Parts: sequence; structure tokens; C-alpha cells
Amino acid sequence: MFICVFLASSQKIDNKYLALAEEVGAELARRGHTLVSGGAKVSCMGAVARAARAGGARTIGVIPQALVDIEVSDQESDELIVTTDMRERKGIMDARSDAFLVLPGGIGTLEELFEIWTSRTIGLHDKPLVLLDPWGVYAPLRTLVEGMHEQGFTRPDVFDAISWTTTVEEAFRHLEKTTTHLVPSAEELGEATAG
Repeated sequence: MFICVFLASSQKIDNKYLALAEEVGAELARRGHTLVSGGAKVSCMGAVARAARAGGARTIGVIPQALVDIEVSDQESDELIVTTDMRERKGIMDARSDAFLVLPGGIGTLEELFEIWTSRTIGLHDKPLVLLDPWGVYAPLRTLVEGMHEQGFTRPDVFDAISWTTTVEEAFRHLEKTTTHLVPSAEELGEATAG
């Protein structure tokens, strides 16, 4: 499975977030998946890619030329795709991914989360979306969206489109369980062709 991980690139954050990114990268590799990420070598983005490669996983980085120009691109990526801008970057990351995992991050991470969450909620894709938040960074966001839902601003199934988790094991369980659920079984395929 190609798993896109959205996470921080800030170098001012606590080391626990780097450790979480490393744990995610190692677990992704252990489970035999491919990493799709923002293609930077700094902070959590770099940590998840290095850990994934150290575990034997293939990594695909997608990064705008402007960030390549300031020398933050992950040149060790198995595949490094350079885009003209952020919109093209997100489009390629979306297209290359089977599932999305969101870790704590800043406004760029929030933008990526909202785009994938919105498009899944309105039925533009059915790829799993899992948020991994051990320390409650996104708790105010969840409260905000719950309030918006209560006031009728969101669709009733807004929370059906995302899984909120607190451990790496739980996050991957949701990614893999949901993905398995979306793939029809041999019996279902037989029933479909028989009918």
C-alpha cells in the first residue's frame, strides 16, 4: 500500500514529534508499505522518510521547486518528484497514495488534512484517512468541527470520513482494516458477476 504521511516540517518543535515520525516510518516499513511524503529532509518529514528507508521501505517525495532551491529536498528519496507549486504537489501526492495518515503539524498539514477530509466526505474518493494524535494537538480542531456539525455547517457523515487514533499500532490497524474493507472479496466479485 502507498501511504501518504502529512506531518510537520518545522524545526522548532519538541523532539517527541520527531520520535513519533520515526516510529511511523519504521512501522510503515515493517508492514511492507511505501511512503509518499512532502519530499523534505527536515524535521518530521525527513525523520519519517529516513526511518522508512532504514527499514527497507521505498520512499516517494513530492516537493515544489521553491523548496528544492533552498536545499531542503530529500535527495535520498527513491523517487523525488519536483513540482512547480504546492497545488501540483498535493495533486501528485493524492494520486500516488492509497491512504492518508496525518500526524501533528502546522498550517500546511492542516491544509492537506482538510482537502483530503473534504473530498472524502463529499464522495470524491474512498481512501482511508487516519489522524494520529497522541498528545491531543488536534483536540481543539475536533471540538471546532463538532460545533460546526451541531450548527449544521457540515454533512452528517463528516466524522465517518476520518479515524482519530492515539497510537502508531492503532493508526496502522485503521489504515489496513479500512483498506481491506474497500477491496471486494472474491465472493463479492463472484456475486457481482453472477448477477
